[in-house]
Amino acid sequence: MAKPISKNYFLIITRDKMKKILFVSVLLAMGISHGVTAQEVGLSFSYFIPRNGYFSTPISPFSIRGIGVNLNKYIALETGASLYRMSGLNIMDLPFDTKDALLGPNFTLFVPAELVFQLKGQNVEFDIKGGGFAFYGFDNKMNYGNLDRAIRQYENWSVANSTVVYDNHPGFGYHFGAEVTFYVTRQLGISIETNYLMGKAKFPLTGTYSGGTNSIETVSFDYPDAKVDFTGLEFSIGVIFSGK
Repeated sequence: MAKPISKNYFLIITRDKMKKILFVSVLLAMGISHGVTAQEVGLSFSYFIPRNGYFSTPISPFSIRGIGVNLNKYIALETGASLYRMSGLNIMDLPFDTKDALLGPNFTLFVPAELVFQLKGQNVEFDIKGGGFAFYGFDNKMNYGNLDRAIRQYENWSVANSTVVYDNHPGFGYHFGAEVTFYVTRQLGISIETNYLMGKAKFPLTGTYSGGTNSIETVSFDYPDAKVDFTGLEFSIGVIFSGK
């Protein structure tokens, strides 16, 4: 039986509109970075390994990081944006626990804002960074296979089949990490970065599920406290363009 399309009460963004938004964002980022001669800009491939989720990949070339300004020789403020194709994320604060991804695949826009402590050598730079971030998932799909399995275990049933309506919201969190950059020339470097992210987004669920063992029954549910778990390890490999 086909699953109904879930409603998104917060914002509906088509892929075409998202491409336009990202294109404008890239142009604005290039303009900002052009005006800040003291700060570097990076184009990276960022990957995310979520807790209780599936390995997720970037949508190239939509990952621009390191846009900002140097406050002094050692301290900088940076931001950027990455667009992820999330294979699967977990949903937390449900009446049952599962270590399987319940949400996904989807597209997720990730925007960090961070304070960076910079240690610069002649041909290498080591950065320690931390701050907050915002994220927003769109084109969401529920993983009904994992959800039905979790419900079967929760109810101790042999079969279960669910239908879900969700209310999507942007999410927020904080992160910390480190980055090493090796400079090939004065203007070009190769960076390796790792961050640990801890975030969540409100994702209330309502719907019904049917199932049982010897007989079939239908249960209505309302999980207003459900949240998308955006906790995990992000690592990036990128190219740094320096204004040295």
